Amino acid sequence: MSLLQRMGCAVAFPEQQTCCGQVFTNTGYFAAGLTTVRTYVDAFEPYDYIVAPSASCIGSVRYQHEMLCADDPALAARVTALVPKSYDLTEFLIDVLGVTDVGASFPHTVTYHPTCHSVRVCQVGDRPLRLLEKVQGLRLIDLPDSETCCGFGGTFAVKNPDVSAAMGTDKVRNAESTGAEVLCAADNSCLMHIGGTMTRMRVGMRPVHIAEILASTEEEHLR
Repeated sequence: MSLLQRMGCAVAFPEQQTCCGQVFTNTGYFAAGLTTVRTYVDAFEPYDYIVAPSASCIGSVRYQHEMLCADDPALAARVTALVPKSYDLTEFLIDVLGVTDVGASFPHTVTYHPTCHSVRVCQVGDRPLRLLEKVQGLRLIDLPDSETCCGFGGTFAVKNPDVSAAMGTDKVRNAESTGAEVLCAADNSCLMHIGGTMTRMRVGMRPVHIAEILASTEEEHLR
């Protein structure tokens, strides 16, 4: 919120909001997923824009919500009206506000992991990198095999824990090879999985959401 407020936006956080419903939808619990769609519409319909710190969730809003309410034309119409107003944070900053330099300062070495849904579903492209490149003091280092999945995949990590853990280990080893202090991504779910793997492997780097980096200022580092 602090980042968007710094950029001149009036920000609200509707307390009735819940999960986007992707977990239910991906596992076939469509009735439960539909309930979250109704909640999403009721919570966010009054606003000009909906901004999420997760490309995975925005991908669900764009490509699953309309499918879930196909048998409810009235709800489907409301969902259709909300989809164009729903943005991943990096999309909103660049496509709506028209900025790449948000006045951030983050004097650390960073490697960026483009999460599967940000690349393949939400299709944010190079927007996160364009924003990171403008951060004062930040040194961006390429991540080997960057577009390879980290292994989380929602319920995939539950149903296939050994495979998930192996993929997470590969991701962390690649991140560690860069020598960066920080691994950055735009989906908290992937950061949770990678962060847990880092803890188990006792790796000397930390996972940080891109929003935290973009919200960081020089004044904060001087305190």
